[in-house]
Amino acid sequence: MSMRSVLAPPALRDRGQVTIEFLGMTPTIIVTLIALWQVVLVGYTFTLAGNAADEAVRQATAAEPGARQGACEAAGLKHLSEAWRSGASVTCGGSGSGYITADVRMEVPILFPGTLSFPFAVRGHAGAVEEAD
Repeated sequence: MSMRSVLAPPALRDRGQVTIEFLGMTPTIIVTLIALWQVVLVGYTFTLAGNAADEAVRQATAAEPGARQGACEAAGLKHLSEAWRSGASVTCGGSGSGYITADVRMEVPILFPGTLSFPFAVRGHAGAVEEAD
């Protein structure tokens, strides 16, 4: 080690330190951003499932009893894009007492909708009283 490098001011010895630290932190930053994005997708899937269940039960209450399941399913899937629709299922039911329910099951995508999905599903549920004539 030369005498010159030992006696150099601290500013010269620390040159490039920020760059090295940033490069070391880059993988951590990327993993954190990916995890945050996945949390956003899970939350958005819950929002879509709830909205689809609301739309489905709204249409089911106005439909004739024989056409209820078809109207319910069509309304539940209507506002979903193809990427979300492919893993979604909508079912409607009623207890015969005039109360109609809709259940929506949606798959949670991994990073990008329309690609791989997690092995668990998000469920949305809604209920409404049947409309009288």
